[in-house]
Amino acid sequence: MTDVAALGPRHRPRVEGGREDEILDATVELVAELGYDRLTMDAVATAAKASKATLYRRWSTKAELVVDAVSRAKGCPVPDDIDTGSLRGDLISISCCEGGFTSEMPMSLMAGLLTALHRDNELERAFQERFVAPRQAVVARVYERAVGRGEIAAGVDVELLSQTLPALMIHYSFILGIEPTDELVLRVIDNVILPAARGSQAS
Repeated sequence: MTDVAALGPRHRPRVEGGREDEILDATVELVAELGYDRLTMDAVATAAKASKATLYRRWSTKAELVVDAVSRAKGCPVPDDIDTGSLRGDLISISCCEGGFTSEMPMSLMAGLLTALHRDNELERAFQERFVAPRQAVVARVYERAVGRGEIAAGVDVELLSQTLPALMIHYSFILGIEPTDELVLRVIDNVILPAARGSQAS
């Protein structure tokens, strides 16, 4: 199993100038295009017009490079934690923005990594810590505010509720092959999340 356990700040030499960003951008595009399993350091070096020696001086393994690239990808930033004053508004804000469920890049990266995440425990741990966890923290704050405003009824399983929207988006995208859209996000929020938050079923 590939060792990418060192997830904190690393002390390997950085690539000079903007070359590091170019390499990371190329890696993200290749993960989305080829998937993790078919990605090679040779392919990244060719796409980024860099030598393999340059890559290995900065990243000792493919997994290390991919995790670094995915966690810093320009096309899927962590959504801003914007307080709109309502659970509905907050969920729309973080779901239908760059880096949200309706953005192409985050879902393409998920598709490219999906099979490898199930087989590579170290890659999965790194992905969870550097990509998933920051997004979960934003969602947790959204639901904490909703509880504070009284939008979520007593007895509602808030942790389970907070996982419902991403679970359904992943189900639609990867199981049903249906691209998440703003309309789909709104349907889930209005017909599933909000009724559940009130402790009632959708009509």
